[in-house]
Amino acid sequence: MREEALRWFGEGNNDISTARVLLDNNKYSPSTFYSQQAAEKIMKGLLLAHNEIAWGHSVLTLLKRFAEAMDIDIQEIEGCAKELDRHYIPSRYPDAYPSGGPSDYYTDKIAKEALSCALKVKDFAERMMQ
Repeated sequence: MREEALRWFGEGNNDISTARVLLDNNKYSPSTFYSQQAAEKIMKGLLLAHNEIAWGHSVLTLLKRFAEAMDIDIQEIEGCAKELDRHYIPSRYPDAYPSGGPSDYYTDKIAKEALSCALKVKDFAERMMQ
């Protein structure tokens, strides 16, 4: 199971790198999506590392599942999980908005916040692996 967890962590780290590249190139909506994906994959890796089921796309749900299994408080990271989950669909689909598309609604500030949250989830997961 540890090898599978490391595969998920690795892909999560790749997604963080991709989010940075996209942010640096003013591609804000895809950057936020990759930040969400990074956190999702890292949380799945964390769950797998603890022999827990890792299913679904919600960072918050994965985090709550981990908290319940490990009997820990997640208050420090819960806000970031919620923030990242907000970007799972609207960062990619034009029909999430009354007009225009995601690129019309996402900004540097939003993408930076999402990346910051993904990094906080990564830090949390690394602490939980020690």
